[in-house]
Amino acid sequence: MPKKSAIVVGAGIVGLAITRSLAERGYQVIVFERNEKAVSASIRNFGMVWPIGQPLGQMYERALMSKRIWKEVCEGAGLWYNEVGSLHLAHSDLEWKVINEIADTTKDQRPVKILSAGEALHKSGAVNPDGLKGALWSEDEMIVESRVAIERIPGYLTEKYGVNFNFSTAVTAIQYPSVTAANKEYSADEIYVCSGADFETLYPEIFIANNFTKCKLQMMRLTAQPEGWRIGPSLCGGLSLIHYKGFEVAASLPELKAHYQETMADYLHWGIHVMVSQNAESELTIGDSHEYGLVFDPFDKQFINQLIIDYMKKFAQFKDWNMIQSWHGIYPKMTDGRTDFIYTPEEGVTIVNGLGGAGMTLSFGLAEEVISGKLQPVNAQTSLATS
Repeated sequence: MPKKSAIVVGAGIVGLAITRSLAERGYQVIVFERNEKAVSASIRNFGMVWPIGQPLGQMYERALMSKRIWKEVCEGAGLWYNEVGSLHLAHSDLEWKVINEIADTTKDQRPVKILSAGEALHKSGAVNPDGLKGALWSEDEMIVESRVAIERIPGYLTEKYGVNFNFSTAVTAIQYPSVTAANKEYSADEIYVCSGADFETLYPEIFIANNFTKCKLQMMRLTAQPEGWRIGPSLCGGLSLIHYKGFEVAASLPELKAHYQETMADYLHWGIHVMVSQNAESELTIGDSHEYGLVFDPFDKQFINQLIIDYMKKFAQFKDWNMIQSWHGIYPKMTDGRTDFIYTPEEGVTIVNGLGGAGMTLSFGLAEEVISGKLQPVNAQTSLATS
């Protein structure tokens, strides 16, 4: 029996995840990527695989599945990863109350626990002790170096499964069973569109009709810390508590958000919550902000970077704060609260999108659900009939 064939559009994290799941099931896969390598949101992030941010249930399980696959891929491809966990630091009584509520509500379902101030300082020498109440510790979180991983995973998939990658080759039209790329037509049994914000170009009407906007985030990288000094877990300040759905179990969270709105309105206006991760070379990635819209000023705002640094100094202390890089990324996000967009514009074609800022955390798990048939796409005809 001949192998089934598939075309994947996009070699970012979602496209790579879909490609892996197809190849695992014996598909002959061709991938098209418009750039020489993936250079968009998939490499412009913390490299965090972040189950703590996902609500319990399907999304948390999806994140854990992604983590398992990340480890398998990293080991197979010879990529660095670090299961460091995460510390969510409380420097006010209200933050301390919230993280205790999170721990009390979820400790039987997640590997989390409350640490005293002394225990938190022992866990990480990068924690600022001034005013520290304590911390929420989670074992689940893992760091990869996304900019290295996304570039090297295609070679791993080619070597292991025979996947055919076509870089610098933009897909300009899709009409099942064919796609047009570089003025040539290619056909396959199944077509998957995993091109991030670029899917607006191929399917502008679908993009507009399904509550999509875009998010611009700003981030920075600090120099390698002297003598290989490590911060241990990834660190988060209190603002992160109001950013992730996984923390909405805390009864006092609305009170904390109202407090921040009163005392840190600029941070909420620019969607700033502050975190830090560390790569294999001991460099620190810090951020980030969230601006929403369909078109953005192409220039980064220095005052946003400064707000991030100022807040980080309230809960973290590093050996060297020298900034060596700053950048922004843009990703699509749905405004109606959905966390994935699995859509069939025509029979044989599936759009996989809408993960917001959680692509590193969720893509591998989501791909398994899509390709296994556990998660069924919305059909264009069904969507029109119910609209």
